[in-house]
Amino acid sequence: MKWFLLLLLTAALSAAPKIVYTKSFPNSTPAYVYVEISADGSAVYKESPDDDNPTEFHLLPADTKVIFDLAERLDHFKRPLESGLKVAFMGSKTFRWMDGNDKFEQKFNYSIDEDAKTLADWFEKITETQMLQFNLERTIRFDKLEVNRALIEIQAAVDRKRLIAPGRFLPMLDRIAKNETFLHMARERAAELADLFRKAQ
Repeated sequence: MKWFLLLLLTAALSAAPKIVYTKSFPNSTPAYVYVEISADGSAVYKESPDDDNPTEFHLLPADTKVIFDLAERLDHFKRPLESGLKVAFMGSKTFRWMDGNDKFEQKFNYSIDEDAKTLADWFEKITETQMLQFNLERTIRFDKLEVNRALIEIQAAVDRKRLIAPGRFLPMLDRIAKNETFLHMARERAAELADLFRKAQ
């Protein structure tokens, strides 16, 4: 009976609506991005199509709602989004909607649809946040003197409202705040950010 219930739960989760965003932009950093967001807020980030160790995180409910509302306003990507205008190449982007047997996608370089631009910017913010996470992880492991600078960049992203799913930073912030091998200013800043992010949960 337990196995049957587990199968039902797994099937329900796999059937939940998902939005997938990909961006391919050679010679940029990162050159490829894949973000998958489920209706429950669980998300996956990859920088390679065959990445077998993706980063997982969880969006705040309010942010998840905004993203799915934008997808709904875009008819779940049933209609073209490419502007057709002669503009510079800004990366080949794809929005994909998956809900059971319903699967729709649109590819574009540049769109004049305001909802499409807003949705694309959400995924840009997710990418920027992931870059900040990777950088903080790197400095903690290999360059402790640069941790404070990494934290300043995170604070700047908060101030510019560019940080998404801040809860992912909490384990690292707590580690910094409690570890005397880090600079005092870094420990103080980490503690302040951790307190801010916990209040946002």
